Amino acid sequence: MKYYLDLFSPETYNAYANSDQSVSGFRLRQKNIAKQIKPGDKLICYVTRLSRWVGVLEVTSKTFDDDRPIFLESNDPFIVRFKVKPIIWLSLDIALPIKEKFVWDRISFTKGHDKNGTTWTGNIRNSLRELKSTDGQLIEKLLVAQQKSQQIFELTEDDNKKLKSPTVKTSDSKEVRVSIPEDEKLLEQEDKTIVRESIKMQALLAKIGERMNMKIWIPKSDRERVLRLWKVKDETLLETLPLNYDDTTLKTIENIDVLWIRRRSIIRAFEVEHTTSIYSGILRMADLMALQPNLNIKAHIVAPDDRKEKVLEEITRPVFTLLEKGPLADSCSFLSYDAVIELSNERRLEYMNDGVLEEYTEEGEI
Repeated sequence: MKYYLDLFSPETYNAYANSDQSVSGFRLRQKNIAKQIKPGDKLICYVTRLSRWVGVLEVTSKTFDDDRPIFLESNDPFIVRFKVKPIIWLSLDIALPIKEKFVWDRISFTKGHDKNGTTWTGNIRNSLRELKSTDGQLIEKLLVAQQKSQQIFELTEDDNKKLKSPTVKTSDSKEVRVSIPEDEKLLEQEDKTIVRESIKMQALLAKIGERMNMKIWIPKSDRERVLRLWKVKDETLLETLPLNYDDTTLKTIENIDVLWIRRRSIIRAFEVEHTTSIYSGILRMADLMALQPNLNIKAHIVAPDDRKEKVLEEITRPVFTLLEKGPLADSCSFLSYDAVIELSNERRLEYMNDGVLEEYTEEGEI
């Protein structure tokens, strides 16, 4: 028997709680991982944005595909599914905050870490990540004890703000969550140290793509600085884009921080953010999707992990939700600096394809 992570947003937590709780679903990109999970394995449930352990579900079937809505109103994206049996399911006011000392100091990937840091967060990046058996057993034990004690952990004012998620209906009647982020003041002058970190990320992304046999595009304004850190192989770095688009689209594409290209197709697009607003790169991705709604590009906003929540909030602004192509959050995800570094250290990149990125990215919650 093994333990796996099952992530819920506050919205999907509420939807599951109000269902018959017999099915748990995941995104199509997690299908291969789902095939490894067997009846008797357990899903340890964690609510994002609130950072609370909330339940344990026992898997009672092999994985199966079903696109009929389970508990969302329509267009349910969680079509890779399991039959499950809830062993524990806590209300949010008694769910266990991960940063409570008696929880934090006992889980292998949090104990000894700074609670205000981000080094531990990679362990709860995506659903269906296998947990160490000792961690799974510990969290289950803590949740069983909490179910008996019913100790209250009051939701903070900030927690309650995160629970208030407005929705809008798109042109195809799909109801999606949106956010209205609070404005942030722009830095009048960018910190040169932070800018250097963003150049390092551009160089690392170029190296990773090169090892996967991709052609690489870097904006000409950034090349000199990136090439100080990336010793490019012959013909890997493109001098011109092999794309047949109108001038407006090409100008937008040419300014994207890193592109991975195979033949005449963009495989992945990356915007590395280092300003306070983290807004310019998201706008550029949205411009591209608006200009070419039929273009099937997987886009990523790359930023420090402590900016993740802000990035995902910006991606789900109403203006980005109502694009002709569909919500930007469907095609644009968050990739942390730490995840880029972790991926760059993968020894077998030459034998992998770009799909490995799905294990490192994080998406805006439905």
